[in-house]
Amino acid sequence: MSLKGKTLFITGASRGIGREIALRAAQDGANIVIAAKSAEPHAKLPGTIHSVAAEVEAAGGKALALQLDVRDEDAVRQALAQANEHFGGIDALVNNAGAIKLTGVQHIELKRFDLMHQINTRAVLLCSQAALLYLKKSSGHILNLSPPLNLASKWFAQYSPYTVTKYGMSMLTVGMSEEFANYGISVNSLWPQTMIATAAIEFQLGNRESFKHARTPAIMADAAHVILGSSGRRITGRLLIDEEILRESGVTEFDHYRFEPGSDAKLMTDLFVD
Repeated sequence: MSLKGKTLFITGASRGIGREIALRAAQDGANIVIAAKSAEPHAKLPGTIHSVAAEVEAAGGKALALQLDVRDEDAVRQALAQANEHFGGIDALVNNAGAIKLTGVQHIELKRFDLMHQINTRAVLLCSQAALLYLKKSSGHILNLSPPLNLASKWFAQYSPYTVTKYGMSMLTVGMSEEFANYGISVNSLWPQTMIATAAIEFQLGNRESFKHARTPAIMADAAHVILGSSGRRITGRLLIDEEILRESGVTEFDHYRFEPGSDAKLMTDLFVD
C-alpha cells in the first residue's frame, strides 16, 4: 500500500484535507503536486502552495508547487503537462478543490452558483479529462472529494444549489469508473462521516467551539491513502465514507482522529450522511 515514488496531483492542496492527503503520501516518499490558487498568505487562512511544498519535503516526499485556478482550461492542461514532465508521469489525480455556499435557490446569487459549479462539478470533469493521457499510462487513480448520492429531501430543502454541484461530482465518479475501465483507471469519491476541523470551517463558523464535535483531517488522509494505495481496480466506482473504508482495511479505533481525543462530546455527522 506504499505510495513511494508515486506522483499525486492534488487540487486545493494549500490547506485542510488536501494538505493532509499530501503530507500522508509524503511520508511514503511520494511526489506531490500542490496545485492551488493560494500562492500568497491569506489574511485569515493559513497555508500556501509553497508552505505545503516545504512540509511535503520535510515529511520525506518531493514537491512541485503550482499556482492553479481549476476553472481555467488552458492552465489546468499546462499544469498537468508540467507535472508529468517534472516527475515523469502521474499516478493519481485528487480533485479536492471546492466551493461552498449553503443557500437556497431563492437567495443564491447566480455568480455564486456559477463559482460552485465551476470549482466543484466542472473542475472534476476538466481535470480528469486533462489527466487522462497520463493516467492511462499508469493505470492510475482519480479521487473526488464528494458525497454519497443521498436523495433524502432534507439535503435539497435548504441548499440545493450546493447539493447539485457536489452530487454532480459523485455522478461523474460513477460514470468515469465505467468509462475508463478499459484503461485500468480506478475512480472513487471520498467523504467524511463527521465534520472535519479545518481552518476553512473555522473561518465560516467564526469560532472553533464546534470542533469538539469534529475529527481532524488525518482521517480523510488515511482513508485516501487506502484508496490510492490499492491496485487493479480493486476499489473503483464507489462513493466512500472515510470511516467505512478504514474499517474495511482493518481499522477499529477512531478516537485518535477526534479534534479532542478522549472527549465524550457527540460527533457531528457531516452533510449528506444519515
